[in-house]
Amino acid sequence: MKITPPGSTPSTQGAPEYFTGDVRIDCPFCGSGNLSAATVTFEPGARTAWHTHPLGQTLLVTSGLGWVGYEGGRVQEIRPGDIVWIEPGEKHWHGASKDCAMSHVAIVEMKDGKATDWMEHVTDAEYRA
Repeated sequence: MKITPPGSTPSTQGAPEYFTGDVRIDCPFCGSGNLSAATVTFEPGARTAWHTHPLGQTLLVTSGLGWVGYEGGRVQEIRPGDIVWIEPGEKHWHGASKDCAMSHVAIVEMKDGKATDWMEHVTDAEYRA
């Protein structure tokens, strides 16, 4: 058994290759074994780049107001308490709404040591759709 006390893992900023805007990641067990989970906080207007997950992804929205965009232009609003399942290989992005921050817990499983395939940044037009 291992207990990781709160605050023992430092917060990190979302890498500009994968995120637009101000994003904070708190990841007490990212990359440990086959399961990875992080609390990700997006300031207003912040979002991920387009990406997929080989085994899918679950998002547990904990605060604020956010959006999830899917290939083809569909954008869905997400709020605290929502649980979002993203299918394996489904091209998508997620982040805060333009006026309100949003936090979620992102849970992914690794396949062959990889959890995410990152792609191009979401354009402002795609974000506003």
